[in-house]
Amino acid sequence: MTNQNTLAMDVGFTHEDFAALLDKYDYHFSPGDVVAGTVFSLEPRGALIDIGAKTAAYIPIQEMSINRIDAPEEVLQSNETREFFILADENEDGQLTLSIRRIEYMRAWERVRQLQAEDATVRSLVFATNRGGALVRIEGLRGFIPGSHISTRKPKEDLVGEELPLKFLEVDEERNRLVLSHRRALVERKMNRLEVGEVVIGTVRGIKPYGAFIDIGGVSGLLHISEISHDHIDTPHSVFNVNDEVKVMIIDLDAERGRISLSTKQLEPEPGDMVKNPQVVYDKAEEMAAKYRENMKQQQQGAPAALELPVAEEVPVALEEVEEIPDATEDVE
Repeated sequence: MTNQNTLAMDVGFTHEDFAALLDKYDYHFSPGDVVAGTVFSLEPRGALIDIGAKTAAYIPIQEMSINRIDAPEEVLQSNETREFFILADENEDGQLTLSIRRIEYMRAWERVRQLQAEDATVRSLVFATNRGGALVRIEGLRGFIPGSHISTRKPKEDLVGEELPLKFLEVDEERNRLVLSHRRALVERKMNRLEVGEVVIGTVRGIKPYGAFIDIGGVSGLLHISEISHDHIDTPHSVFNVNDEVKVMIIDLDAERGRISLSTKQLEPEPGDMVKNPQVVYDKAEEMAAKYRENMKQQQQGAPAALELPVAEEVPVALEEVEEIPDATEDVE
């Protein structure tokens, strides 16, 4: 009668060899890996996933989506096979923790970087506001619009639930910062219908020591103090009041920075008219603008170098001056 040891010797394959063979063909999983897995058990607050490991992996409900969900069934189905991100190494029971949300975040950042590179305009609903600005979601990521980049007459609080066109200011995955501008999107759209040398009618919405901000069809342009008149002016308050209706000429359109620069100085029939008699400037604005455009055209044709137009310098608000920019993925561990 042949015993087990004799059989093992004849076969040449022991229990230890079999265990070693299992280890050899067992997959090695590490945090950060993306693997394929099949859902085989849905639980109230998570799901068990077969990824080919010795022990079933687990995905908690908070890791199932970039958006908040109430039940695993909103995202997963039994026997479904899909990609999972290995979030944590094996626990004491040899079980790995998985995530779908991390994959969605990685792809969301990739998408917003692409949109920024294309200088695309995106639209999003405002879901909250704070002292510094407004919060939106872009591709599932939390985006921040600084107050200085919101172009509307409404109070910030009234923007909740409103969809806004937006341009990207900052996309920084390492720092979890996604910053957008409503003003840039509006200015770009308006700029498509405006030209340098064009006379437009606007309303004074704000006066600063360095100039007046003029509302032109819903977007703001700056009439710098140096472009009000050929005469010296100590303060724009000596010429304008808030809510004054004015005629101005566009002297620069900067779509990249979202700025429209304006002038009344270039419309003066005589130097100082804007201070002495603004109505004369407004009455002859189109005539003076036509002369300005003709002069600009002649100089461009006759000079080898491009004509240097006067550009009103708007005082920008640096992003660092905003009190707090919320993280785009602040709820990610």
